[in-house]
Amino acid sequence: MNPDFIKYQAQTSPYPLGMEVSHAIGSYIYDTNNKKYLDFVAGVSACTLGHQHPRVNQAIKDQLDKYSHVMVYGEYSQSPAVEYCKLMASLLPESLNKTYLVNSGTEAIEGALKLAKRTTGRSQLISCHNAYHGNTMGSMSVMGFEERKQAFRPLLPDVDFITFNNEDDLQKITTRTAGILLETIQGGAGFIQPENNFLQKVRKRCDEVGAMMILDEIQPGFGRTGKLFGFENYNVVPDIVVMGKGMGGGMPVGAFTAAAEKMDLLTENPKLGHITTFGGHPVIASACLATLKELTETNLIPETLEKEKLFRSFLVHPLITEIRGKGLMLAAMTETAEITNQVILNCQEKGLILFWLLFEGCAIRITPPLTISEEEIKEGCTIILNVMDEILKQKA
Repeated sequence: MNPDFIKYQAQTSPYPLGMEVSHAIGSYIYDTNNKKYLDFVAGVSACTLGHQHPRVNQAIKDQLDKYSHVMVYGEYSQSPAVEYCKLMASLLPESLNKTYLVNSGTEAIEGALKLAKRTTGRSQLISCHNAYHGNTMGSMSVMGFEERKQAFRPLLPDVDFITFNNEDDLQKITTRTAGILLETIQGGAGFIQPENNFLQKVRKRCDEVGAMMILDEIQPGFGRTGKLFGFENYNVVPDIVVMGKGMGGGMPVGAFTAAAEKMDLLTENPKLGHITTFGGHPVIASACLATLKELTETNLIPETLEKEKLFRSFLVHPLITEIRGKGLMLAAMTETAEITNQVILNCQEKGLILFWLLFEGCAIRITPPLTISEEEIKEGCTIILNVMDEILKQKA
């Protein structure tokens, strides 16, 4: 590991993987020794079209030749951002027609929470146990994992939690509630899908009490679950949809979308209800637009479900207890966190990148680029199975 990486760059954990990256293309990342690694993580669901996708790269280069940052968000009409928001409105349900572009998923969550309070005039926010929505102070306040936030209290007041898929908890949504924030599929908790029309029941309860339903699509969005957005799988429309990660084809970005009459409330009383210097950055917006067009003009999104079937057919092994998730948002579950750690670390040694989930230690993250080929899926799964065979032999 490059010692300067540890000495000068702030870290997120005591034990970073430390690969020294040289370049990346398609489904592969190469280190400085020119060893190639098949990427089953895609920058934690961010590199939707793989690495160095030509359409995204060309859009970035073309925009750089015109102009880069010229003004803070929302003042000048810049065609990449305008065209992107217009296309997004045409693809979303009719009530989700105005988009605010920001810099990251967690900033988009902050904006959505503010919009829920501004729209309803209420203060209570509700999230789920084991939820993860980002790591800024507001987003951390609605994180349902106390161990990760206790050192930073006090956080936002008037935040309560329910259990995902627990219908009895929906009575906690009342006329005090500004908004309930849910991951369409819980990510850090272990790629847990809604069951028994849970999201529809949340929608019904919100309508009954006038609360806003906010869906976090930062990870499921942009084709990863076989639909452009995960909520399309569950016949529900939120009041606010939050996006990030995969929307920029590997570039840093986030957004939240709502009805125009709600979004316009951020423009006055007070003015600058949400503001960002670099949101809607023309180079980033160009990458987003290219990514969205590639997803919607090809068969990549429906093919995601066929690739899921391949993963499920290949990944059958005594050490795998189940495969959770949908599309290319999958988690292979083992019996213990120790086994999961062994698999992830041993696979990296053999040229396959896997990763962990935040709160579920037994889960092996499998979130490759949507562009991954059937042959690459087979290649990676073979490595996983071989590593698991070795672990079994060691235990024998």
